[in-house]
Amino acid sequence: MSAIRLLLADVDGTLVTPQKELTDAAIAAVGELREAGILFAITSGRPPRGMSMLIEPLDLQTPIAAFNGGVVVDREMSVIEQHTIPPALIAPASELLESLSLDVWLYEGSNWYVRDPKAPHVDRESQTVQFPPTVRSSYDGLTDGIAKIVGVSDDHEAVVRASRDAGERFGDHVSAALSQPYYLDITHPDANKGCVVRYLAERYQLDSAQIATIGDMPNDVLMFAHSGLSIAMGNAGSEVQRAARRVTSSNEHEGFANAVRRFVLRDG
Repeated sequence: MSAIRLLLADVDGTLVTPQKELTDAAIAAVGELREAGILFAITSGRPPRGMSMLIEPLDLQTPIAAFNGGVVVDREMSVIEQHTIPPALIAPASELLESLSLDVWLYEGSNWYVRDPKAPHVDRESQTVQFPPTVRSSYDGLTDGIAKIVGVSDDHEAVVRASRDAGERFGDHVSAALSQPYYLDITHPDANKGCVVRYLAERYQLDSAQIATIGDMPNDVLMFAHSGLSIAMGNAGSEVQRAARRVTSSNEHEGFANAVRRFVLRDG
């Protein structure tokens, strides 16, 4: 029997296909975890509403960690706890992203704000989270309750530079990590996937050795470090794969379901 008692999964690039769909195999794999007595939880940079469509097909019972842990909700979308960005940092963080020609999005509660609805990736994000943004000409006055700032650009080098610059300028006052090559997520310092693992471990009284994690992006490496079994997707970059104990197939080829059956249910 597996010594793993909880599997924490990233969503985009991991649990769902490139078309943002759950496969029958992924749903069945979560059912097999349940039958084996293994808890299943998800975490993502998505807002809570952007994960609500996963609750019923996966029969999620564990807390759902949105905004990389910035807001934790139950299956009814009631907030369990939240960590928002200090208000004084909203404007300077946004200005830093803009100085590198990144579009800036703000997330506050159930609201997603953009200034240009035709900017890159807005349509794609709307399809992913299944709700449209609120368009504002200015973010003036939007400082309280901001759970996530996103810098968006198809200049991937600029996104990496923004991540580095945010770390250098704001230090431990924020967490800055790439959730996609074109997305930089800036959140509260306790809103990262490593903290999500620690939260779940405390909630369910588990040791790190009893937790497995699976993901595909650099922000998933933070949760790898706090789990006994870490699994990188086949579509993950080489640095993410090197940080994991195991590597599964890609999310185009049932990488999540394969990982559950090959590594988690067989105890890694």
